[in-house]
Amino acid sequence: MNQIHRPILSMVAGVAMLGGCAEQRAGMVSRFLSDDSARTAYSAAPAALAAGRPADSGFGAGSDIIARLQARRSVLTPASPYDQVAEAVLAADARVAESELRAAQLRAEAASRNWLPTIGPRISLTSLGELVADLVINQVLFDNGRKQAERDLAQAEVELAAVALAEDGNTRVNAALTLYLRMEEGRETAALLDHSLGDMAQFEWVMDQRVRGGVSDMSDLNVVRQKLADIRARSMAAREQVTTAQAELAAMATRPLGDLHGQTGLGAAPGGLEATAVLRARAEMARALAQAQIERAAHLPGLSAGGSTGGSGQNLGLQVQTDQLFGLGTVASLNALKVTAETAARRVVQAREESDRKLQSQQRQLEALRRQGAEAQTLRAQARANLDLFQRQYDGGQRQVMDVVGVYETYARAADRALELRFAAARAELEIARIRGVLADGTLM
Repeated sequence: MNQIHRPILSMVAGVAMLGGCAEQRAGMVSRFLSDDSARTAYSAAPAALAAGRPADSGFGAGSDIIARLQARRSVLTPASPYDQVAEAVLAADARVAESELRAAQLRAEAASRNWLPTIGPRISLTSLGELVADLVINQVLFDNGRKQAERDLAQAEVELAAVALAEDGNTRVNAALTLYLRMEEGRETAALLDHSLGDMAQFEWVMDQRVRGGVSDMSDLNVVRQKLADIRARSMAAREQVTTAQAELAAMATRPLGDLHGQTGLGAAPGGLEATAVLRARAEMARALAQAQIERAAHLPGLSAGGSTGGSGQNLGLQVQTDQLFGLGTVASLNALKVTAETAARRVVQAREESDRKLQSQQRQLEALRRQGAEAQTLRAQARANLDLFQRQYDGGQRQVMDVVGVYETYARAADRALELRFAAARAELEIARIRGVLADGTLM
């Protein structure tokens, strides 16, 4: 038995030693990977990304993108209503993106060992009708950087999955908090309309008494009743909005959240954070570069050592091969691959520009909403003072009921507008935090 295993082990050891020597010459191999134009395109990519993809890690160790994601902290104030909503919906998340990240990590772990020799059986039928079984061993000695690119590709897939997990968490928290704000807005709107409903009902009673006494016209009473019906319909719509948002939020969370109240819990995001869309573009750039390198290596000849032992005897030798044959379009294909690096780097620049534009747009919109909200509060106070004046004049017999009703409508619209602007500003704050990726804690990855 030992005599049978000894040649197999010796052949495996010899092939593995050749593979180890070839792996140590990775610096020499890299000279064949690209020319000056490709190096120029690589230099356009962020230096941190080039240093953040170790060839032997399948779990993102040393990745600049994953380190940036894990270092992020949520801007939600602990124990605040916002934080309680986020905690409940994240606990109920199916976490599909987390499963995809785990799968990508396992693929990267497998790819980190792709430089080792491959061993497998080979069964053939001889001309005499006999089956011959051999054990085949193959070790790549020189592949124009393909194995390294495969490891880089697996690592880029891990980074992409990590970015997808962060985006998924931020999107889920943003959706839940948007529902929570809709629920709170509906509650406050319903309370405001209920107060208006009571006041308008009082105006209706006064007008009804005046019509019964022949002092006022029936048309004025009908106008007041129409306004009263409109307030009732709006109040019912606000309550339906609360019910719908509460039901959706309950479906997303692990526990009922209808007892939460308040519009607080969002802190300021720290500066210098790259948007998650930019991190995604950087990970996609790394994947594109690795794929281009694999395709380039497929056009160039490689060297491998292989051997077999078994029924057909024992042999060991070197083999030069290429995955794709040269043709009239080969040069154009190689030139196209060179441009891939520059194109990927330009996509990162474009993603950064688009993210900055969206952030600036949301910031200006937030500032405008806050300014308009302050103006609406001022107008509300003025309308309230005007209403009180008209009320006193009505009590003194200087104003008619419809005059007071008209002024009251102005005050109610101002109050409703102030409430609407306040919640619009809150939604703009949430959108800014979502773009920056700071609604969910990065340590949850």
